[in-house]
Amino acid sequence: YQDQAMMKTMSGGNCNLNVPAKNSYRMVVLGASRVGKSSIVSRFLNGRFEDQYTPTIEDFHRKVYNIRGDMYQLDILDTSGNHPFPAMRRLSILTGDVFILVFSLDNRESFDEVKRLQKQILEVKSCLKNKTKESADLPMVICGNKNDHSEVFRKVRTDEGENLVSSDENCAYFEVSAKKNTNVDEMFYVLFSMAKLPHEMSPSLHRKISIQYSDTFQQKSFRMRRFKDMGAYGMISPFARRPSVNSDLKYIKSKVLREGQSREREKCTIQ
Repeated sequence: YQDQAMMKTMSGGNCNLNVPAKNSYRMVVLGASRVGKSSIVSRFLNGRFEDQYTPTIEDFHRKVYNIRGDMYQLDILDTSGNHPFPAMRRLSILTGDVFILVFSLDNRESFDEVKRLQKQILEVKSCLKNKTKESADLPMVICGNKNDHSEVFRKVRTDEGENLVSSDENCAYFEVSAKKNTNVDEMFYVLFSMAKLPHEMSPSLHRKISIQYSDTFQQKSFRMRRFKDMGAYGMISPFARRPSVNSDLKYIKSKVLREGQSREREKCTIQ
């Protein structure tokens, strides 16, 4: 499809919000099983922590913002820790704009998995950037979860996590607790800052709006009397569905073709 006409639409019930492609982003959350990926996403979206563990196959969420009259969309892809389909994980990386890599501070194997994921993301995105002439910036946070546990159970030292990000100004390290909600908001603030996105996307810096306000949400004059000075609002789409694999492939293909028509292109597979 044509870049000029490309729009990403949030549809659900009577809600239909159009967001310009330039303001639409995808955040991909990766890591081993049982490290708290979904708990961090739940904190971000709802401010809640679920005690019961449910294995994730792949969850998709969408949040739309009106920030000082401008519309933004953040799609969140919460991936499986088991990676049953390597090609799908590679496609998720190709279509991601910002990344959160999660491990558990009491699990050395999950830290090793994050190191492998970081290397894979850099390799996959490098392949795409060579074809699209995109910026080399790749905003990424490496997140050590469960820092509420006693130091007795810690298996990964703080300096080990910091070493993974020391050579990249677009990569930051945080130790958080999704359960206690420690450092979670700060982590998202830094991630959005690195991605040059409005810091009001962070959970505590915008007013949460329900679906009932969707009709007026995208209007530049949108205000609520009580919160008129804040100028930043966010709304979760309750019916958002992940774009099809075909749509993601077309998106990647269009990026390559827009920049690579005049030169021979290598094959950049997703398998």
